[in-house]
Amino acid sequence: MKNGLIAFAAALSLTSGANASRVCSTPTYQWRVGAARFDGADPSKNNGLATVAVSIVPGTRAQGTFFECVAEWPESWEGRYEDGNIIWSDCIWAGNGATYDTAVAFALDWKNRTMHVSHTFDCSDASGSSALATGSLVLGMGCTTTEESGTSCALNETSPAITTKGSRAHLGAGSSCADNSKTYQSWQLEEWHRQYILAPGSTASPSSDTGPSFTLRNMANADVFDCSPSTNQNDTFEGTCKSRAEGSSTTAAAFRFERSLGILTITQSWDCGDSSSFDAVGVAYVQGSCSREGDLLTCTSLPLWIGTQTP
Repeated sequence: MKNGLIAFAAALSLTSGANASRVCSTPTYQWRVGAARFDGADPSKNNGLATVAVSIVPGTRAQGTFFECVAEWPESWEGRYEDGNIIWSDCIWAGNGATYDTAVAFALDWKNRTMHVSHTFDCSDASGSSALATGSLVLGMGCTTTEESGTSCALNETSPAITTKGSRAHLGAGSSCADNSKTYQSWQLEEWHRQYILAPGSTASPSSDTGPSFTLRNMANADVFDCSPSTNQNDTFEGTCKSRAEGSSTTAAAFRFERSLGILTITQSWDCGDSSSFDAVGVAYVQGSCSREGDLLTCTSLPLWIGTQTP
């Protein structure tokens, strides 16, 4: 079941389409949940991984449009990383309708059955501007547990609604540490690229893995970074992010990618030489979509929004 869900989402990521613009002066946006499922760790696989899959539909006017959201993490984490940060994952545009969003993401606090949704989009009423909207919903889930298959849960309510509240991004260029410390920090990950060698049907670990490289755009300000791996130890890539800004900067970014789990951690730090210095940390499950040429796989991803703690 889990492999099927992940393969389904990866296939959907290949769907082509076009973005339109939203009116960013609109204060709220409506969504509804079409379906939701949680599958706990499979006792026969001994990997401890749980999978959650949710289908969400934007508003009432975007007929034929929906997003498939899939994440996988150790069941014991309950949707939060070891440091307590909630784990964000992408939602892939599907169906035959239009989308007004650049990136749609979700996170599930399984302990509290709370799903968080975010989406970024261009503003039709403010050329060159973008916006971020977020919202949350407690899911009504019915669950069964057996020794043979573990825990399985499904949505037991009909099309529950989610309202997201929007705000324009972002602070101006050169914004101060103090301003950033008072602003919700998040990023949009773009141009994800990773290559490795793995024979068809092999269960071995990939070889000649380049690790991920990508562009990171801070949604709270004008910061843009180009990120690439620098070390790989024990299946974990550590990398640095080079700012595109000219001259000196008070901020720097770095990342860690745990290959076996697909977990990416982003850290952006502000060194202001005073009490306003701080770190912002976001965690995401990155699936990517991989194409194969012989034993070589090349993996890419649509834009992925990564938040810090829940907004």
